[in-house]
Amino acid sequence: MAHHRQTGRDAKRSAPSIRRALRREAPTTVGLLVDAEDFAAMRRYRSFVFDDHVLYLQQVEALLRSLSGLGMHTSVALFDPEDYAEYCSESGLDPDERATRSRFTAEVAATGATVAYTGQPLDTLIPLLVSRAVRHATWEYATVLLAGLGDCADCGQDIGRAAFDRASHLLTRLLETAGPGTHHVVCSTPSGSEQLLAVLHTTRGTDGPALLDSSEGAEFAGVLAVGVATETMGGVVLRTSAPGAPDRVHGWRLERGGLLPLTAGEVFSAYCTDADTGEPVSPESGVEYCAGFDIGADEPETHR
Repeated sequence: MAHHRQTGRDAKRSAPSIRRALRREAPTTVGLLVDAEDFAAMRRYRSFVFDDHVLYLQQVEALLRSLSGLGMHTSVALFDPEDYAEYCSESGLDPDERATRSRFTAEVAATGATVAYTGQPLDTLIPLLVSRAVRHATWEYATVLLAGLGDCADCGQDIGRAAFDRASHLLTRLLETAGPGTHHVVCSTPSGSEQLLAVLHTTRGTDGPALLDSSEGAEFAGVLAVGVATETMGGVVLRTSAPGAPDRVHGWRLERGGLLPLTAGEVFSAYCTDADTGEPVSPESGVEYCAGFDIGADEPETHR
């Protein structure tokens, strides 16, 4: 009996340590108001007790360090007040409740853009988080647009799916033909009043295919697919860096579902012109502006 009583006391004493161990197994996401305007918008809720954005950011960073110090996986999500208000309206939840803000942050973590906290300062983390959120929003916009195009009147094929497959093929051929080096690829496609932009970073050695992040590849192909499907005058620019050599910049214009190479002069003009003012911009030193190369893709099929 004494042995059993001792075991029970040991179990009671170990319960807090068990809970602490379980807490370390549970991932945590912190919703972050990255700029002063978003912070000010949240101050209309009485339960939001913070009144100084700079101090708020300092305390968030301290919280992240504390969670990381406990050995917990922690990520940061972009907290957008407009999206939050819409979420509360659609779900019927009270926006002036801490629990509602927590639920919204969990939703963002599950479906939106997050950045893992690995000890980096907020000055480094915030631009990465904003960039990832913009990429995610662009991907969602492109996906919805492609899904709404319907089927081809002639062959019955899903136009959006066919355009995405075509864009993926173009991207694969581009990276295969680009050869070894570190590649920075940008695709710009107009869509109504929006200018969709996708950026892709990849590295390819002398042997084997390019090392490509799957999410970046899908986002890039989605933006390119919008141009393929709608036959807008988009463009692609490739910048390649290799040790001991100047950077090379190549360019293509999107036309009839294909990528047509630009001349060296057209690449120079596009790269050395301010997109907002149209004024010339000085060329970078150590950069060669080159004609786009033939990526050898098959002729696209037209679906309408």
